[in-house]
Amino acid sequence: MLTLLALLGAAGALIWLRPAPPPRPDIALTGQIDRILIEKSARRLTVFREGQAVKTYRIALGFAPEGDKQRQGDGRTPEGLFRIDRRNAASAYHLSLGLNYPQADDIARARAGGYDPGGDIFLHGQPNVLPAQSLLRHDWTAGCIALGNAEIAELWAATPLGTEVEIRP
Repeated sequence: MLTLLALLGAAGALIWLRPAPPPRPDIALTGQIDRILIEKSARRLTVFREGQAVKTYRIALGFAPEGDKQRQGDGRTPEGLFRIDRRNAASAYHLSLGLNYPQADDIARARAGGYDPGGDIFLHGQPNVLPAQSLLRHDWTAGCIALGNAEIAELWAATPLGTEVEIRP
């Protein structure tokens, strides 16, 4: 009997300690978010509200996504902590949320190396020249993070200026 109670207690502890299931991508995002996590290797963007994951999206990255962005034209998506610092409804891509890249250390590194660190890194939708429902599924940007048009519209509505964006390898 004591062994049975111990087993039941251990099973209960495992169930209680089990992490919450990941957010479902099919649930509409409503309300404002306060953080975005981008995991490059998983091609996944997760949005958070008050520390809780709310929704995940599949993403495309720069055409050469491995490693941190070093310079203009390298096709890499930067890694680190950023903030949404601008919004562009008239972008060449369906809606865009700008990141505060390059940052001081990126600029200093580029200056020391004698090259341009690049800039204009955005979370955005598909190219406006494509039909509205088109979706490029491979890594195709110059270093930005791309979503489907319906997804960026949803994210655009929920993301205020100043939102933290963490980009992990």
